[in-house]
Amino acid sequence: MIVVPAGLDGQRIDRVVSFVTGRPRADAAAMVDDSRVRVDGAIVTSRSRKVRTGAVVEVDLPPEPEGPQRDVGVDLVVVHADEHVIVVDKPAGLVVHPGAGNAAGTLVNGLLGRFPDMAARTWLDAGRPGIVHRLDKGTSGLLMVARTPAALGDLSAQLQARTVERRYLALVWGSVEAADGVVDAPIGRSVSDPTRMTVRADGRRAVTRYEVVTRWATPQPTTLVRCALETGRTHQIRVHLAAIGHPVVGDARYRAGGRGGAGRRGAAGGRGETNVAVAPGMGPGRPFLHAAVLGFDHPASGERLRFESELPEDLEVVRRTLA
Repeated sequence: MIVVPAGLDGQRIDRVVSFVTGRPRADAAAMVDDSRVRVDGAIVTSRSRKVRTGAVVEVDLPPEPEGPQRDVGVDLVVVHADEHVIVVDKPAGLVVHPGAGNAAGTLVNGLLGRFPDMAARTWLDAGRPGIVHRLDKGTSGLLMVARTPAALGDLSAQLQARTVERRYLALVWGSVEAADGVVDAPIGRSVSDPTRMTVRADGRRAVTRYEVVTRWATPQPTTLVRCALETGRTHQIRVHLAAIGHPVVGDARYRAGGRGGAGRRGAAGGRGETNVAVAPGMGPGRPFLHAAVLGFDHPASGERLRFESELPEDLEVVRRTLA
């Protein structure tokens, strides 16, 4: 059960269900079709019904396998924790929640081990308790986690309203000419490889703002950029930077991005070094991408919280090779 927060006022019920459960929009729509969704006690029969602030939404989720197990062995760096919200500085290599091929040893397993009260609560999506947003396995940095279902609804609404501050540091190939810019290019799944995202006209709107922090010429032309997310699509920063010809250093999946980019504004310009031989010391073994800043309103007090994270050692080692 969730009380609709102000950030979701006027949204379609299938969208609200998707946000609060973490399930894909299609799954949320199917739940409406199957009479699994109630608003203020009445079963919803239309996916497009809009809900208002204060409405009580209940969802009967389809049966799922047993939820994730507690694991006190998962190494977590907790930078903030109270009874409503937790902020974690996630290391690269740690998967956020259980899924195909990652049934255990995830951030969620570690959170349940360290904060057992989370396991005792009733979550709409038992497989991803408290997860508001995600970072890719290879991305390090700050991640907020709800400690209660009520906090999950509030933080999810803040993401929807685009009031959450998320800033990343990324080292990219080539010299980014413009001091700052905006990449406004829709992102969808690749037709040839569904596990890969790409810029496509029929994709979902995605907006990334960037500014140049430092440029280096040796051992190869590279640029450190600070990126701010206005939307949160899968692999968004990696796809957008590759699309303007400046893929992220260490990103094997999106290293061959082209100069194009539908809907692109304020593009970097210049030719990206997408297929150069990597100099010794420049291979971090994962994308050089770090979630360095996270800001949001506390779900209970309303106080604005802001956290910063320094580059981890593996990325700092690469940075020190540049001149």
